[in-house]
Amino acid sequence: MDRNVEIITDNKGKKLVCINDIRFKGKRSVDWDDVKGYLEEYVGQFYQITSSEDIIYIGNKLPDEYTGSKYTRGLKGAAAKAKANAAQGIPELIEIATDKHFKENHGDKHQWNARYGWYRYNSRFALPVFSEDGILERYNVFHASLLIRHDNNGKMYLYDVIDIKKETSNPLES
Repeated sequence: MDRNVEIITDNKGKKLVCINDIRFKGKRSVDWDDVKGYLEEYVGQFYQITSSEDIIYIGNKLPDEYTGSKYTRGLKGAAAKAKANAAQGIPELIEIATDKHFKENHGDKHQWNARYGWYRYNSRFALPVFSEDGILERYNVFHASLLIRHDNNGKMYLYDVIDIKKETSNPLES
């Protein structure tokens, strides 16, 4: 898996994942099948959240949910491209995640595979912005929530990355 990703600290001392390449691009829309294929390379891996020491597994449901959820289908333009390209930084997004919040499972759909509820963590990433002639101008910084399901087997699985919002006050200069 070819990745150009690093964890950096911004001028406020907060960590963020700097994704240096735009792998998923297009004039009109994202090819979610390409993103799904990319995410399938993570299946079977696991990563540790530094702040909580929780181990987060990447299960075989992530590629489908990440690329086909109601949230993803509703994304347009820059937000869709941000989510698609955030897939490159999944391990690092998990590593720097903070602010763990628990929510009971109330839906019938996930009574078995989210038996012990859901967790949300906050994470941040930056994507490069290039000029017309391919020169790096700056990085746009985004907030994201990692949605984690606590399975009946006791393991925690990354389910989706949602609530992606551009941080308008924090662009990183190149």
